[in-house]
Amino acid sequence: MKQTTQDKKNLIYYPLGTVGRDMIYALVSGYLLTYILFTRELTAGQLWAVTAIMVFARVFDALNDPIMGNIIESTRSRWGKFKPWLLAGCVSTGGVIIVTFNSRLQGWPFIVLFGCMYILYSITYTMSDISYWGMVPALSSNADMRNNLTSRATLFAGVGATAVGVLLPMFTAGKNTIGGNAQTAYGVVAVVIAVLTPLFALFTLFGVKEPRDVNLEPKAKVSFKKIIKTITGNDQLMWIALIFLIQQIGNGLITGGIGATYMYFKFGYEGANYSLFQTIGMMATAVLMITYPMISRKVRRKKFMGMMMIVSAVGYLLMLVSGLIFPDSLKFWGLTIGYMLGNFGNYSYYLIMMISIMNTVEYNELNKGTRDEGIITSLRPFITKMASALFLLITSGIYTIFGVINITNGISDAERTANIEIGEAAGNEALIEAITSEKTTKIAEILKDVTDGQTNGLLICMVLIPLVFMFLSYVLYKKKYKLDEDEFERICKAIEEKKAN
Repeated sequence: MKQTTQDKKNLIYYPLGTVGRDMIYALVSGYLLTYILFTRELTAGQLWAVTAIMVFARVFDALNDPIMGNIIESTRSRWGKFKPWLLAGCVSTGGVIIVTFNSRLQGWPFIVLFGCMYILYSITYTMSDISYWGMVPALSSNADMRNNLTSRATLFAGVGATAVGVLLPMFTAGKNTIGGNAQTAYGVVAVVIAVLTPLFALFTLFGVKEPRDVNLEPKAKVSFKKIIKTITGNDQLMWIALIFLIQQIGNGLITGGIGATYMYFKFGYEGANYSLFQTIGMMATAVLMITYPMISRKVRRKKFMGMMMIVSAVGYLLMLVSGLIFPDSLKFWGLTIGYMLGNFGNYSYYLIMMISIMNTVEYNELNKGTRDEGIITSLRPFITKMASALFLLITSGIYTIFGVINITNGISDAERTANIEIGEAAGNEALIEAITSEKTTKIAEILKDVTDGQTNGLLICMVLIPLVFMFLSYVLYKKKYKLDEDEFERICKAIEEKKAN
């Protein structure tokens, strides 16, 4: 298929639009629990209250995401059906994270505020997420073009997420902490990300054009019955949703909080270590996103998944051996290289899952006569959110078993004290430096109480659980997902023939 001028523009401007959105997603999914642990003194009940709120919000999304997808399907405007919701979602989500990360409340008052803000986040982020990814099947039905759009968008999503993963730990823990304490640092980062998100979205809003004139289509009726019928009536969508959910639970465990906590416990409360761990861990995935369109022309998805399963297994096992056996001089580098390999395989799966969900649009069109792009693609953000809730449950359980909050409460107390004292010493640089130094010394003393059982327990959980879940998703994909490259091509030809007749 020859690319038009607009196709080429879409390949540039569509991926750029997600950089800021995925900075928000990385901030919330990867660091919200860490932010709470290291800035609030929690009881076990409050930790589980936070967990319950997140899980409830994800269950709420079980209704909200498909409904939002159907609302998008029903939207008719001069800007199309996707762009108005993309803009509204980006702006409103920015406001939510500013409030959440700049609150100074403690105890149960903070839990109440957090509950309200987190549910709002679920609504506002859904607006932008479903509308953004719902564009892909609308922009092209050509498999190669879709692979390019998806891989490039995933690459730039990774750019946004990696920027947060690399810079946020560096500026919220250790000697480079903004404002000398974690609370101030997280607040500043949230404001910066909230401003960048709509700015990046402008690339997609003004640079991308849908090939269809959606305003000529009849208005669809928003019906919960239609949502259920669309999802349950597509067997391949149901299978890929389950497979994707399993894969995402394992994929998010390290970046969802355990990785940072383990690094702080094992190598000291210095964000630069975790930043380096994240940077190297994501390097291989950047290469993958650039080269996947070329790979997809030569290697079938199921075969590629088998190859990546081996790569990830080697990586995760290297992490385990490094953390348990390697000498201190090699431990960090063994863990980091192992994570890079494990992450490479897992992100390969993520990319394949994204394409596999989108390919069920044509399967739906052939069998049901309607594409229902908004409803079908709404399952992707719902799955990632459900996965984040489930790995949060797993994370909270792990933290409870290994007594993590006994350590983090001491660190959060030191951070809060520094926050108050630095505020009172405004303008006195020498005093602020002394307060920061005292905080660093106090936290170093607290970390001496961390036991080998705690660090090794965290390591074993964050290595073996992703490995098991990845293997399970591979087995199910190989046996249950039928829309391989040949079948998808057959479906597209059958649709063209039906339209011609």
